[in-house]
Amino acid sequence: MSRPVRFNVHPIVAKTSDAITSVEAPEGYSGEGFFTTKLSDVVGLARKNSLWPLPFATSCCGIEFMATMGSHYDLARFGSERVGFSPRQCDLLMVMGTIAKKMGPVLRQVYLQMAEPRWVIAVGACASSGGIFDTYSVLQGIDQVIPVDVYVPGCPPRPEAILDGFMKIQELVGQESIRRRNSVQYKALLNSYGIE
Repeated sequence: MSRPVRFNVHPIVAKTSDAITSVEAPEGYSGEGFFTTKLSDVVGLARKNSLWPLPFATSCCGIEFMATMGSHYDLARFGSERVGFSPRQCDLLMVMGTIAKKMGPVLRQVYLQMAEPRWVIAVGACASSGGIFDTYSVLQGIDQVIPVDVYVPGCPPRPEAILDGFMKIQELVGQESIRRRNSVQYKALLNSYGIE
């Protein structure tokens, strides 16, 4: 018995007017022909909706990230259409998979080649804590070599979890002050990792 293909016989017209939303303007004062707000809010709005991820995938979490970039989950919906493989042009480092101790200096070098402001997501148990590989050769979390902003749990995490972590980064980026990177606390954080 064959299944009827109703989408070809009776096409359904989608109502996109209810489904499409736009980004809300930041808080401010508006009038006829003008709008005022804080510079940090405008810069945060632009940054959070135009992140350029750099995937650093070494194992199974990278496959889940590929699914996240696919048409079903579509990370491009969040303003990350361009996934770059050049650290100098990206601002979000997504570390996915097992990181060996020999790979730690390479990961650190990639992080240092990224321009400020830069953010880091540790995707999966291996990048977050070493996962099931509690051995002498595996780095027990990438936060031993670079600072991490968001941890995504799972072994491997589903694409929905990666999207949730990405939205957490967007929240963090949108609320970050443009002066944070020059603050004493941020410089102390980098100094704790030996980064000047």
